[in-house]
Parts: sequence; structure tokens; C-alpha cells
Amino acid sequence: MTQAIALDTDVSRQSVALARALTAAIRVWALYPPEHPSVVAAVTRLVETIREAAAGAAITFGVTPSTLMLGGMPLAPDQPVADAARILHDHDILQIAFLGDVPESTARALLALLSTPPEDVRGAGGPAVGWATQGHATVALEQIDYEKILEDKELDERTRRDDVWRSIVSSIGRGDADFDETQQQRLLSISHIASEIRDLATDAIEPKRNIDGSPLLTTQAATVLAVFRHLTGIVGVAEPQRLPDVIQKIAAATAALDPHLVMQMMQADGTSEDDALLVARIAAAFDDDKVAELLATALARDGKATLRLAQVFDAIAPDEQRKRRVLAATHSRLGEQEFGKSSQFRAVWSSMETLLLNYDETPYVSDGYRVALEGAAARGDVLAGRNLPPELPEWVETLEQENVRALSVTLITDLLRIETRADRVEEIVEDMIALLDDLLFAGDFTLARLVLRELRQASAAEVAPAAARSALTTCGESVALREASALLGDFDDETLAVFTECCALIGPVSTRALLPAFATEVETPASRRARDLVQWFRADAIGFITPLVDDERWFVQRNAAVLLGTTKSAEAVPPLQVLLRKTDTRVLRAAVSALAGIDDASAARALQTVLRATSGERRLAVTQALVAERDRRVVPMLARLLAESDPFGDDHGIVIDMLAAVRHLGDERAVSAVTTVMTRTRWFRWKKARAFKTAAVQALVAIASPSAVQALDAARQRGDRMLRKIIGQVTR
Repeated sequence: MTQAIALDTDVSRQSVALARALTAAIRVWALYPPEHPSVVAAVTRLVETIREAAAGAAITFGVTPSTLMLGGMPLAPDQPVADAARILHDHDILQIAFLGDVPESTARALLALLSTPPEDVRGAGGPAVGWATQGHATVALEQIDYEKILEDKELDERTRRDDVWRSIVSSIGRGDADFDETQQQRLLSISHIASEIRDLATDAIEPKRNIDGSPLLTTQAATVLAVFRHLTGIVGVAEPQRLPDVIQKIAAATAALDPHLVMQMMQADGTSEDDALLVARIAAAFDDDKVAELLATALARDGKATLRLAQVFDAIAPDEQRKRRVLAATHSRLGEQEFGKSSQFRAVWSSMETLLLNYDETPYVSDGYRVALEGAAARGDVLAGRNLPPELPEWVETLEQENVRALSVTLITDLLRIETRADRVEEIVEDMIALLDDLLFAGDFTLARLVLRELRQASAAEVAPAAARSALTTCGESVALREASALLGDFDDETLAVFTECCALIGPVSTRALLPAFATEVETPASRRARDLVQWFRADAIGFITPLVDDERWFVQRNAAVLLGTTKSAEAVPPLQVLLRKTDTRVLRAAVSALAGIDDASAARALQTVLRATSGERRLAVTQALVAERDRRVVPMLARLLAESDPFGDDHGIVIDMLAAVRHLGDERAVSAVTTVMTRTRWFRWKKARAFKTAAVQALVAIASPSAVQALDAARQRGDRMLRKIIGQVTR
């Protein structure tokens, strides 16, 4: 089971708190004058929150239209976070960094900027341009460069890849290991140019994203390794003498990728020996400049050194002299950037340098423990010659990861069960969220089910039930659940049953994690299983299905209609009405079929409206959808349409079509509605009356049930003159 890089719980909580404080301060600034006590309190709270989140270093947020990104990962879903992202994005801010302690004057200047109408900010050259003139060094802004975007778009159009390139990307994305001769020749050609290698890797990983657009770093890292593995494999067979040169070019391509992706690739857990050897060869091929460039990019983006970065740096440059050379080059590169010019950079750089040069962690290991470690090998040799206790294998087994994980689950669920203080329950619940992420990433759904059961019980308890409900929501929206759902089609029946129960315990919000399964034109095992899961939630899942309705792809819209239809709920009618207005007839048919299965007056009115508003091909598509698979579940809907339509007015064509559909299905449940239509009369409407009466008689003849025969006999005896004549002609 792959693992994605998740935000540290404390970092995530502090970051969300910072976004909330920023949103609140912007709103207060817009309502009151700068000297108002509410503004003073909001600014003070914002400054304190920044200080806590930055922790004396720096914190950098990427800005998207809907959320804020930290370290390449979206912050926890929260409305104030979304509001802050929207405000920043509306002001063309691509990235915002808080570099240590921010004075109140800087916070006030930032609030003033974000309260200025976006068009005025653009007119002054953009937020970064105006901000740079104010000299506030503790907050750095990067703005969207629209000219660069347009240039890149034009360049992409000129250099669009051909079919062979796209077929290679598609094969790698599917995990195929076999390439035809044309593809192999193209891969050999790509292996000569580092930029082509980088572009191939970039194209291959682009689809590996969550539904919100955030990258699946673990999956992307595995895909990049697959690209490099295919290249070296083909070169090793066809042109083995070029292999060292290809490794150099792969190293150059790697240095140009996102530093977080490179770090994930360099530290990918569970890789094969071949991949581990390939990673080692790539690392050895990095020269000092490439390592410095990678390091500078990572440090500038995060604003601090992390343990993961230190581990990768140690693997690439294990020699201390080389480390110092690379750090000197990195310092020089950072000095040319905005981050390196800030007043806080010197203190930040000192902590960075300390961590990167002292990765061995010796300052954190006691002398006694270090001595014990150094003598462990010798003691092991001595013990190996002695008689070991027979229980030793069982003792060792208790230290395996699965047992430790099971013990963690037991302890934390027991703690939650016996805790009576609300504040302690909230802390335990936070720990359970992190544990659930670990369990879902590891594919251990059995233990995850135990944790979710306790959270579900706690959500109805007297002590902090809101915290437990919030934890279930967080789990349903987590990257871990999305990663687990991506393997839905590969689960065996036992695993599927446990995973299904996990989703049921989480609640309807787990539907969000299942949505990627419906981005397929043909039904797959994953989409079928996901549909069954969504169907289990019925109407409660509708709010989480609606994002599919807004997707531009016709097959996603069709799948949305099918999902909405499985709920059998009147609440699904409004989004289905949106789908009825789509131009693709395949979507229209699916939406009509879904509405036909909903036994509610609002569904009937929706169908009646679309029948009245359409004609020609679209109206034919609606009628065909009602009877396409001879699904007798639509008969009550047809009967309702007949009962609510006026055969003498604008609904005349609808009545004719519905009677034809009833005749096609031949179900006696429609006899009553058909009989009512058949006996209706009105002066001076002879032509329309003959048309629908003939269609009604033909429908009853086709049904041929005892009740239909009885209705015809009664009409033959007591019906109007025109009806009796039509019955005679049709039944002759």
C-alpha cells in the first residue's frame, strides 16, 4: 500500500488557525475604521497566530481558488480556509510567506491590501509589485504572472506531443511494461535529451492527482521511477554503452522536478531492489550544482529545513566536505532570491545548516544509549551462541509493525472509552485521526474499522460528541481514504466488506473519496463497487455527488445521473434537472431514466417540463429513455404523466408519446390512467380526440390483461360514439 506525505497534525491545526485569523481580520477591517477596538483585537490575534504557526522560522502557503496549500498538500477542509484562499486568489496572489514574527504595522498593511478592490490592485501592477514598495520584509507575496501563463500556453500549443508520445504516457500510467517497436525507438530518442526525459515524467504524473487537484506524491514518485526504469531498461538492452550518460541526463531531469516529489522518490518505501539501485545511481550522478539547486528550491518553498530533506541530503551527499560545499552554493543561490534577502534569513539559515549537517541525530541520543548501540553487535554474537528461550520467536513477533499498530489501536480506543474530560477527548480524537490516516494508507481496514466504531459511538456520547463527528468528517475527506478508494477494484470480497463497513461508519462524506472512480467512460469493477457504496447512503449522499454534475466530461455527467437515480430520492430531482439541460443525448437519457425511477411528483413534473420544452431528436431521446430497457419500474411515472397532462392542449404530443411507451411496456398498472385518458371528451377537438383515443385503445389492446379487456368492454358499451367506433376498428 502506498503512502502519501501528510501534514503534521500540529502544523495543520496551526495553519488552519492562521487562515481563520486572517479571514476574520479581513472581515473586521472591512467593517470598522483602523483604530476601532475590534480591529485592534483582530490584528493582535492575527500577529499571535502567525508567530505560533511560523514558530520563529517561516511558513509559506500556496494559493488555489478553493484552498491553501502547505508543503504541496491542501489544508484540512474548512470554510474560513476556503474564504482566505478565495480572497488571496481574487487579488492574484499565487503564494504568501510569513517569515518569522510579523509586526502589527505589517499585518495592518496586509489587511489594507487585501481589502482593496482586486481591479485597483491589478491596476497598480499587481499585489507583489505594490507590496515590494512598502518594505515589509516579514511577509513575502508572489503574484500570478498572466503573461507567462499565456506564453506557456502558446508554447504548449506549438509543441503538442504526437500519438506515439501520448501512447507511451498512457502505457506508463496504466503500469504496462511492454512497448512496441515504435514506442521503444521513441524512448531511445527521448533518452538523449534531459528536457525530454523531464517532460515525459511530467506528462506521466499529471493525471495522478486528487479530485481537488492536489498531487498524490507517493503515486507520482512511483510513476517517475517507472519512467526512469523503462528508459534505463531499454537503453541497457539496445545501447548499453550509453547507460552512464543516460543516468546523468536522468539526474539532470530529476533536478528540474518538484523538490517535494524528488524527496519522495529518493525515500520511497517498499521499492524493489532494482528501483533502489536506480535511485542510488541517480543520487550519485548529482553534481554539487544540481544538489544545491534542489536544496535551495526546497528551502525557499518551505522556509525551513525538514527531517525528510535532511535525510535526502544525507543520502545524496554523505561526505561532510561535500555537504559544506553544497551548503555554501545553496546559501549563495538563496541570497539571490527574495527569501534570502529577508531580515530573518540569517537566523533561519543557522537552524537549517545545523539540521542538514547533523542528520546523524547524535545530539538527541544519550551517551548510555549510544554505548549500548555500539556494543549491540558484539552482544548479539555472544547471545547467538547461548541457549535462547523458546518464547523468543513470539516475543520478536510482538515487535512487528502489525502488532505494534494493533496495540496502538487498542490503547487509544480504550482511552477514548474511559475518558470523561471533554478537552482530553478532543486531544485523543486528534490522535485517532492521525492513526486512521496511517491505517488507511497501510491498507489495514480491519483495525481502521475498530477505530471508526469507537468514533461513531463517541459521536453519540455525552462527552465531546462534536469532536468525534468532526473526526469522522475529516477522515471522510482525507487523502488517505482517497488513496484507499483508488484500489477499490482490486479488493477481494473480504477486504471489500471491511472497507464498505469503514465507509458506512464514516458516513455519507466518504462519498467524496469515491468520486474519482466515476471518471470513466466504461464501467469498471471500481466504479461498480463505488456505485453500490453510494447507493447504500441513498439521499444523504446527494450533496457529495453534485460536483460530478458540473464536470465537463459527458461520461462523468452520465455517471452522476446514474448515481442520483440510485438514491430514489426527491432530493435528487434538482441536480437531475440540471443534467436534463445538457446537450449530450447520452446524458439526457441517463437523467430521464434516473427521474423515471423516482416515485415523486417533482420527478414527474421535471419530465413533463422537459417533454414540453423539447422536440425532434431530444424529445425522441427522452421517450426512448423511458422504454429503452423495458424497465417496468417507469410505469408509475408514465401513469402520473398521463394523469397530469392535457391531451387537448399543449400536452397532446406528450400524451401520444406516453401512450406509445405504455403500449411498448404492456404493464397493467397503467390501465387506470389509460382508461381515464381514453374517455376524455371536449367539443370541437375531434382531430386530437381521435388521435389520443386511438393510441389509448391500442395501448389497452397491447396490455391485454383482464383489467384492460374489462376497460375496453366497458368503453364499447358506455363510451362516446367516436370511442366505440375506434375500438371496433382496432379490435377488428
